[in-house]
Amino acid sequence: MCMNEMFNAEIPEEDVEKSLEALLVKYESDHYPFQIYKLGGGYQFLTKPAYQASIGIYLKQKSKKRLSTSALETLAIISYKQPITKSQIEQIRGVNCEYAIHKLLEKELIEMKGKSDGVGKPVLYGTTIKFMEYFGINSLSDLPTPKDFSQNQENEIGVEEK
Repeated sequence: MCMNEMFNAEIPEEDVEKSLEALLVKYESDHYPFQIYKLGGGYQFLTKPAYQASIGIYLKQKSKKRLSTSALETLAIISYKQPITKSQIEQIRGVNCEYAIHKLLEKELIEMKGKSDGVGKPVLYGTTIKFMEYFGINSLSDLPTPKDFSQNQENEIGVEEK
C-alpha cells in the first residue's frame, strides 16, 4: 500500500478503511457543500447536487469578467517589454495606465518584479504564471511575434478568418 511506503511504517488496512468511513460520514453532513464520492476505483471530493446551481452561477459570472481594451493593451505592452515601469507603459500608450495596472494586479496577471535603477526607483512590472495559464501558453516565447499579424487580418477573439 502507498501509505506504508509513504510513512515507512505498516498501517493496517482496517485502520485506513475506518478512517475513510469516518470521513465519508463526516462530509455527508449538511455543514459541508461537498462530499466524498467513490469514482473510478478511487475517491473524489465533489460538490453536493444542492450546491451545483449556485456554483454554476458563480462560475458563469466570473467568466464574464473580461479584460477591457485598455487593460489588454497595457497587458500586451507589459508582456512584450517586461520588466517595464508605469511611465514607460504610459509613454507607449500615450495615456494614463494607473487603473489598468491596478486591475491587472488585482487579477494577478501582472506583478511587481522589483525596482528600476532610474530616478525615483519606479516599480517594474512583469507577467505572472496566472497570465500564462489565462492565455494558455507555457513561456513568453510562445507569445505571437509581430510577423504573426498581418495588416488585413482582424485580430479579435471569436472572429473567423476569411
